[in-house]
Amino acid sequence: MALIVVDVMPKAEILDPQGKAVTRALARLGHEAVGDVRVGKRFELRVEGEVTDALLERVRGVANEVLANTVIEDVVGVSVVEEQSR
Repeated sequence: MALIVVDVMPKAEILDPQGKAVTRALARLGHEAVGDVRVGKRFELRVEGEVTDALLERVRGVANEVLANTVIEDVVGVSVVEEQSR
């Protein structure tokens, strides 16, 4: 069994009001060194069997078709976090 993580972020040209709110809150708490925050989504997919390049390509396709709203978001990462043998 393996854990594959898909990271989705707003496109650079899209405003991120949640990220701006976090940036302002951090500044109020004394963390002025943080200049900007963008807030995205993380999906964790547990899959059976071996993780192959073909499987990762299928996961990328699913991410672009289902997990991300490609009008305003980009899939920025698909990675294998852990693999466990049975």
